[in-house]
Amino acid sequence: MNGRRIKKNAGLFSIEAKIKRSLRNHLKSLGFIRDGQGRLCPPDISKDCFRDLHKKQRKEKIDHHKAHIQAWWPSLKKYFANGNDLVPDKISARLELVESDTWQSDLFRLASLTWSVPVSQGYGRRMRFLVWDDSSSKLIGIFALGDPVFNLAVRDDWIGWNSDQRKEKLVNIMDAYVLGAVPPYNSLLGGKLIASLICSKEVLEAFRSRYKKSKGIISNRYKKADLCLVTTTSALGRSSIYNRLSLNGQRIFSSIGYTSGWGHFHIPDDLFSMMREYLAFLKDQYADNHKFGDGPNWRLRVIRKALRNIGLNPDILRHGISREVFVCPLARNAVGILIGKHKRPNFSILKSTSEISQSAIHRWILPRSERRKEFRLWKKDAIMDLIHNDHTSVYQHAAMSVIRG
Repeated sequence: MNGRRIKKNAGLFSIEAKIKRSLRNHLKSLGFIRDGQGRLCPPDISKDCFRDLHKKQRKEKIDHHKAHIQAWWPSLKKYFANGNDLVPDKISARLELVESDTWQSDLFRLASLTWSVPVSQGYGRRMRFLVWDDSSSKLIGIFALGDPVFNLAVRDDWIGWNSDQRKEKLVNIMDAYVLGAVPPYNSLLGGKLIASLICSKEVLEAFRSRYKKSKGIISNRYKKADLCLVTTTSALGRSSIYNRLSLNGQRIFSSIGYTSGWGHFHIPDDLFSMMREYLAFLKDQYADNHKFGDGPNWRLRVIRKALRNIGLNPDILRHGISREVFVCPLARNAVGILIGKHKRPNFSILKSTSEISQSAIHRWILPRSERRKEFRLWKKDAIMDLIHNDHTSVYQHAAMSVIRG
């Protein structure tokens, strides 16, 4: 009995030591330093720095999908445009809701791998969209909506709800966890077009079709939910896409402040797996407790619990990188709905995808195409260079765009 206990303890200490060593080495490799109070600080706050901090996670994701990428590309490359495929004044956007285990879901994943910041898979409720250009049958870009985090101080303060209202009404909010245009449409500010499509009748109808009878994340009760508000956060500090985004005099996204710089992006998947293995060794419930409604909070709880158990300060989760938070009301009275003041949402501000597309063409795409004609040089085969970070020309480097940031 004593021998078995010693062996178990030795294994436990070995895992603890491995986690500590791996975490310290990883944070050091990213360039994190500590301030006078022992808190983590990023090397600097530039967008290039933020991209560098995500490089390890991005490489892990690309390596994980390597076989898939090779299998997908031959059949899916036809959906990406060359620069000379575009006729800017003829662009006509159309939304397609993506179903799981289809070629469309493969195309969504492939497009998301061109981002220089790895894309989350989303949590709980999830709607993924392809944005097509019907004039060329090519892919303009993608966006996806998923369950919002339960605690987001800047959002909760902006709404002004209490804890009971949040439990009851969070079901009426979704978060845009990925959104952007792929080359060459990104060079023509296609990201602004896609962001504007969040506020479309088609998005509302897709939500109603799938989630009209949603179960509350916290209450576990079925509710007659309507999508009244979409939130998003910038991936690379201050956003140049969402800031002051307006179309035909209507504000689409508004900045409401910044996050406090907490999160888990700087904890890579291999280290997170070690932490789960450690908690499983301890028979802790958090080792395998990911279910609908847990979302990103579960991952934070796992990391925090593991850090405490091995004697490290959970403040390591405070990475010091604040993300700008934006809101896009679909209902004119969104706040009134969320605080329980109004019962029926007013969706009179919503336009159709076609209407938004035409306005965006004249507002952004045509003027940009006249000023920046180098989009014509884009070749679809360079998508593979973006995925593998092999930017072999000045234009390819300029064309790569992380639209969410």
